[in-house]
Amino acid sequence: MYQTKYIGMDVHVSTTVIAIRNSEGKVVTEAIIETKAAEIKDFFRGQRGTLHVTFEEGCQAAWLYDLIHPYVAKVLVCNPRKVVRSDRRSDRIDAKRLAELLRTNAITPTYHGEHSTQNLKELVRSYIAIVHDSSRVKNRLKAVFRGRGIGCSGTTIYNKEHREDWCPFGALA
Repeated sequence: MYQTKYIGMDVHVSTTVIAIRNSEGKVVTEAIIETKAAEIKDFFRGQRGTLHVTFEEGCQAAWLYDLIHPYVAKVLVCNPRKVVRSDRRSDRIDAKRLAELLRTNAITPTYHGEHSTQNLKELVRSYIAIVHDSSRVKNRLKAVFRGRGIGCSGTTIYNKEHREDWCPFGALA
């Protein structure tokens, strides 16, 4: 008998707490598994029926989305700030709550594009980090020169042809 199952996942670095509700809202399964690709794949391969999954946005959301997507009918990644919480909190309660919100269609998903955009986003983040690091190093270099009374206005200090002006030994030229 195939039925629709609503799966809420509370994902952490080492473990993931999972709660599964049926279409009537009854919790039919709870599990705690390791947050490893093989464990997660095995879990979803063992499930029958139409699977709908949700979990909160976090560091592992893109990886988890790409991992789970082939095994389920629908994956929703939600904004943790928009999930209404009860006063009592635990990983099990959070997973059950996410499954219930998914079942009642009360989750607003965050965008998770196709895997191809992930590489572009990573390249852009790396580029920005390199630009920031380069600026930081240049500012530190100028601070060292200013601290020793060496004039270093503008950007000529970084040009190879001007290195002899500030490096009398030619060691860096």
